Amino acid sequence: MEFDIVIVGGGLVGASLAASLRESGLKLALVESGPSPQASATGDDWDARIYAFTPGNVQFLHDCGAWQRLDMSRVQQVEEMRVFGDTGAKINFSAYQLGVPEMAFILESRLLQDALWQGLHQQDNLTLLQPAQCAALVIDSDAAHLTLKDGRTLKAKLVVGADGRDSWVRHQAGMPEVPTPYNQHGLVANFTIGKAHRGIAYQWFTEDGILALLPLPGRRISIVWSVTPEKSAELLALSHEELCARVAEASQHTLGELKVITPPAAFALRVLNLAHISKPRLALVGDAAHNVHPLAGQGVNLGLRDVRELSQTILQRGALDCGDLRLLRRYEKARQDDILSMQLTTDALKHLFVNANPLLRTLRNVGMAATNAFTPLKKMLARHALN
Repeated sequence: MEFDIVIVGGGLVGASLAASLRESGLKLALVESGPSPQASATGDDWDARIYAFTPGNVQFLHDCGAWQRLDMSRVQQVEEMRVFGDTGAKINFSAYQLGVPEMAFILESRLLQDALWQGLHQQDNLTLLQPAQCAALVIDSDAAHLTLKDGRTLKAKLVVGADGRDSWVRHQAGMPEVPTPYNQHGLVANFTIGKAHRGIAYQWFTEDGILALLPLPGRRISIVWSVTPEKSAELLALSHEELCARVAEASQHTLGELKVITPPAAFALRVLNLAHISKPRLALVGDAAHNVHPLAGQGVNLGLRDVRELSQTILQRGALDCGDLRLLRRYEKARQDDILSMQLTTDALKHLFVNANPLLRTLRNVGMAATNAFTPLKKMLARHALN
């Protein structure tokens, strides 16, 4: 089977890339190891995988045809963000101060996944191969040759690895960089709350972890708590009532009584910085291309910005074919600053705050207070997160 582009991985990033090229005139294939996603969320059946999407990426998802398929009663706007240090220092960001309707949109992963796949099933220039497992990838000067475990072979001008943080494509392409572990786990869970969140997201930086509370529709929140593996194991072993008490205490009882609606889960945190995210006839996007600390909630947004850039680069390729290295390095160069700045920022904040050094403790809290008092700097920091 011959294609212009084969995308490996049908998650949010891979599916949105396929959707963004639906009117390109290119012949596409999407290889996904799992079955088609099904969104069956009703009532309090909430996905533990919650993402905050920037307005820029929401517009992109709308252009892909996915956003308008969502049940908007499951989408929560973020109108304000409050960030606290460990000695009372704080920074407040608000949509009103920035002159925008909202700062972000909170949404369950599986609902957006389903909305994207509804469009993919109707996309004329796309062949869906799923469930399908990859077996071998060989790249020569003219094409990439992808063999599936069932024996089928796909030939393409370009293979895109959108297959997540443990990317098979990245490994097959001989990109040897090894992720650096943070010695932290991200614990996630959803709760009902006793007090209305009013569209406010919260984050607490403390010596022993970073706790983020994301508002969900109604009186619900989702948390991401970045802690040591030992504390993660301790928290996972608690009863739901004990976990609620610990989260309430860490969040200074800001939202009143908590009740668990999705059981907690945890995943190891790490950073991955590749020397290159492209090679002849191959490009990486999303977590296959980079890993960042979740404290800024920007991992999926970075991936969608990869897709936006790669899609535009392909659509504006002129006489070059999709897998030409000159074209792919254009994509790579355009993404370097955004990826590196997000990695450096989140890495620096993690090391600055998860640190018991008394001098650093003073500096970080003085810095937060000073930033909060200087409105132009606050606006500059926040506007990057709107793209």
